[in-house]
Amino acid sequence: MTTSFDAIVIGSGQAGPFLAVRMANAGKRVALIERKFIGGTCVNTGCIPTKTLVASAYAAHMARRAADFGVNVPGPVSVDMKRVKTRKDEISGKSRAGLEKWLADTPNCTVYKNHARFESPNLVRVGEELLTAPQIFLNVGARAAIPSMPGVAETPYLTNSTLLDLDTLPQHLLIVGGGAVGLEFAQIFRRFGSEVTIIEKSLRIIPHEDEDVSKEVQAILDREGIHARVNANCIALMKHGDGIGVRVDCSEGAPEIRGSHLLLAMGRIPNTSDLGLEKAGVTRDEHGYIVVDNYLRTNVPGIWALGDCNGRGGFTHTSYNDFEIAAANLLDNGTRSVTDRIRAYNLYIDPPLGRCGMTEREARASGRRLLLGTRAMSRVGRAIEKGETQGFMKVLVDADSKQILGAAILGVGGDEVIHCILDTMYAGASYTVLQRAMHIHPTVSELIPTVLGELRPL
Repeated sequence: MTTSFDAIVIGSGQAGPFLAVRMANAGKRVALIERKFIGGTCVNTGCIPTKTLVASAYAAHMARRAADFGVNVPGPVSVDMKRVKTRKDEISGKSRAGLEKWLADTPNCTVYKNHARFESPNLVRVGEELLTAPQIFLNVGARAAIPSMPGVAETPYLTNSTLLDLDTLPQHLLIVGGGAVGLEFAQIFRRFGSEVTIIEKSLRIIPHEDEDVSKEVQAILDREGIHARVNANCIALMKHGDGIGVRVDCSEGAPEIRGSHLLLAMGRIPNTSDLGLEKAGVTRDEHGYIVVDNYLRTNVPGIWALGDCNGRGGFTHTSYNDFEIAAANLLDNGTRSVTDRIRAYNLYIDPPLGRCGMTEREARASGRRLLLGTRAMSRVGRAIEKGETQGFMKVLVDADSKQILGAAILGVGGDEVIHCILDTMYAGASYTVLQRAMHIHPTVSELIPTVLGELRPL
């Protein structure tokens, strides 16, 4: 027996549930299929649980700094990892439960908890049941990549997901990968009390960022006692009786680093290998991402791919924007496209890095005449008052069009301040509009007009 729907949504990350409810509220019969946890990566193993840990780590860090602010904290600061994990699980669990109830209470929406596989372009098997619909949306997300390297099959390791299950403190956490995931966990566990070593195969951590940003981020981590081994060209893993070993081929330092726990943070791969996409005729690229056009349509009419599995963003906010694009185009007669959005993201170390638009390297490569504005956070009153003066601001402007091209705000509040610049870019306004804005004192944002008033040719 085959059950017919108007739409089938496979996966429940940041696009799937919202699209399912929006279509159901429009009167369409919708099936949403999830094989594990409602909410996907963000709710269960990504943004919400990790930023909960970031908050706990920040509390521990500030408690240790209490004397800097004239506050006496009796005795040494310690971290109760079981309580930290319980708090994290409670917050993540409440978010997941809220989504589950929302979906369950939505008329016209049926939730299936099982694995989905295509039988044909419009036929999906869910357990023993067959579902069909003229519109099918894939929101199946991604998972940690486990690269092929010597010793990986024999060596115990953690991923961004399994690391969240720890309720005891690693003595020495080794992290292979110097990107966002690796750096965030490095600082979290260092502040909890672990020794931490980052191993990165590139010449510097976060190599996709400008060199000055990368250098300052490493300096911030260095000040907290986080070790970084870069240019690790030949990485090999091994199990020792007393822990984990990572052999590296670096120009400096010992050829092997030993620790108690190992985190592999070397990128993500899409969850697209077990969906039966070949039976539907859906095309994937060489990395497994589902190929979509700028309107998120696959090569098969009636099938769309949203979120991390399409390789067009890889963030919670890009996944949610995918939902907005699909819903607007299908339900509101819109013509929204992924090309409408400006690249933007945050790195949630402390202080955070807010980023939007081009890097300086990309702007130089574009051949434009450029203007650059910078300011050290040590020259920002709000940062001084808060005792958090690490980092800097950097804004790039097209000298001819006066359009802002990109920015990096590395410093206290940078994850929020970046939106001043991002919104100006979306408005298509000249940088002078933001330069002449009257911002509130005392804030970090009030220095953005100052930075723009001090632009110089690059």
